[in-house]
Amino acid sequence: MNNDVVMTAMNYANDRPAAKNPVKIMDLSLRDGHQSLFATRGRTEDMIPVAEMIDDIGFWAVETWGGATFDTMHRFLNEDPWERLRTLKRYIKKTPFSMLLRAQNLVGYRNYADDVATAFVDRAAENGMDIFRTFDALNDYRNFETVVKQIKKSGKHFQGCMCYTLTEPRLGGDVYSLEYYIGKAKELEAMGADSICIKDMAGLIAPYDAYELVKALKAAVKAPIHLHSHFTSGMASMSHLKAIEAGVDIVDTCMTPYAYRTSHPAIEPLVMTLLGTNRDTGFDIRKLAAINEVLEKQVLPKYKHLLDDSKVSIIDINVLLHQTPGGMLSNLVSQLREMDALDKIDEVYKELPRVRKDLGQIPLVTPTSQIVGVQTVNNVLNDTPGERYKMITGQVKDLCYGLYGKTAVPIDAELQKRALKGYARGEEPITCRPAEVLEPELAKAKAEIGDLAVDMDDLLIYAQFPVTGKKFLEWKYGRAEVPASVKPITLESVKKQDALIKKAKAGELVEKTEKKTDLPAKSERARSFNVFLDDEYFSVEVDPTGDVPIVATPRAAVAASPAPVAPAPRAAAPAPKAVAAAPAPAAAVAQGTPMLAPMPGMIIRYQKNPGDAVSKGDAVVVLEAMKMENTLVAPCDGVIKTIQFKSGDTVAKGATLCII
Repeated sequence: MNNDVVMTAMNYANDRPAAKNPVKIMDLSLRDGHQSLFATRGRTEDMIPVAEMIDDIGFWAVETWGGATFDTMHRFLNEDPWERLRTLKRYIKKTPFSMLLRAQNLVGYRNYADDVATAFVDRAAENGMDIFRTFDALNDYRNFETVVKQIKKSGKHFQGCMCYTLTEPRLGGDVYSLEYYIGKAKELEAMGADSICIKDMAGLIAPYDAYELVKALKAAVKAPIHLHSHFTSGMASMSHLKAIEAGVDIVDTCMTPYAYRTSHPAIEPLVMTLLGTNRDTGFDIRKLAAINEVLEKQVLPKYKHLLDDSKVSIIDINVLLHQTPGGMLSNLVSQLREMDALDKIDEVYKELPRVRKDLGQIPLVTPTSQIVGVQTVNNVLNDTPGERYKMITGQVKDLCYGLYGKTAVPIDAELQKRALKGYARGEEPITCRPAEVLEPELAKAKAEIGDLAVDMDDLLIYAQFPVTGKKFLEWKYGRAEVPASVKPITLESVKKQDALIKKAKAGELVEKTEKKTDLPAKSERARSFNVFLDDEYFSVEVDPTGDVPIVATPRAAVAASPAPVAPAPRAAAPAPKAVAAAPAPAAAVAQGTPMLAPMPGMIIRYQKNPGDAVSKGDAVVVLEAMKMENTLVAPCDGVIKTIQFKSGDTVAKGATLCII
């Protein structure tokens, strides 16, 4: 009897009459889902198995591109972002594609010139994009002008976003109020928005605020209203339901394996919740279950090493206090861990609201979330009681100049003056549309990259990401070896690794290991070495095999190399013998002053060359950390003796960048 009841319920769930006003759903699994949960590392090959199944559900749209995918694909996955778009279009033929476009930022982290913006939108449309979800981190819609013009010219759907943030725990603060969002919606409608999205990137919108806001927007504008809310705080599912009651037209969800935590509400509970109502989605729950099974068994095992399983709770209530999006949080924690400063995380949380307020109470969404986050970390690690903002990132300087647009409230005047002192573009901030001060970029990019970019798609990769884009194009066209770190992991290798771990935990590997009795005799050529690892050191002996003679290299000849310089702070290591045997640090100091990396990151470019004279405070090298640029300055007067790295190299904290 119970089985009969279940079957009857399932039959009704899949054969029920169509609702009069079904809520439309956009699926985010193939973009924001994996971006939120496992660092945007989802590969195209792992989307294909479910692509046709997703196409058969009846979604209003499927988000497949944009956001961080463009950066991550070419940087970490050795995938051509444009090829993903074309590939998925061959499998998903009925459902429109949507992308997240950062307005004049495109899919990068700064405003690009109008020629780049126009070309990018044109190529995205030609490659298969249908809906351009467009947002600006400051809600400054002057940054929409160029891209919207091309979206309309391409005959595509322009969805205008309002980045949702708060100045109070609930809607109604002195800046981000109901009136503020109604005004923004009217601006978007006047620009020709085909739909309007409430973009709640940190999961801040409370259920009753969602109801009030959607009701007000439906009364104020004619365009369909779309709600996008991350699950981070745990409120998004409830906010969806209240928004649906208020008449919202479209909501965003993910398939269950890619849902919750810092991602989005799952689609399946919503389908069952609305069953039989006038907002019923009409979706077949059995088809959704089939997709989930493929994702759970064939896809997610490849990415479990990227999932954060350190927390028991699937929500982060602290987001309601610091308003930091989940992706930004994971970046901050990762950066602090690499800098051996994870114990400073509470100080970062306290400093973050202060930095945000100083910078004009800006919403925290890419790229402003990274701008505020990196500057906050810099303040916590470098500021002194009598001086704040000792190390200001290049992006904070750009923001203070006006290159990102107009902030909701004025930037702190003292900080703005400090940031713009000696700023290359001028010390007086601009008030015009930011792109108006940017020179065309495509011709210059083409001259720089030459024939390595064979078409406009390649050129746009390089134009937005000069360092990592060039490296990818070298991989793509066989001019450089593809490193193992960017190659895909197979399910078979995951299973083998799991089996090995299982045996190790069971003690089977230890039991079957036999001690070798045929050890070779130590020869007279054996040499002792001290190996340093952080604050520990190990003494090892190396005995070379074969007939290769041992040639002792005078230490003075390598005094300026990175290896001998780094151990300098370790003079108090626990082994007197090791200290006595390592005079290299003193020799290095005699050769000059090492300039050390204050944080892990990637070398963007050196501002000086060997032989150049520098004064204390001169810019020497630009280091990217958390996708933000930090200009590092000379610690003393002198001459650049040696440069240790090149553009594109990744360096650890404490690495010697050059010798002065």
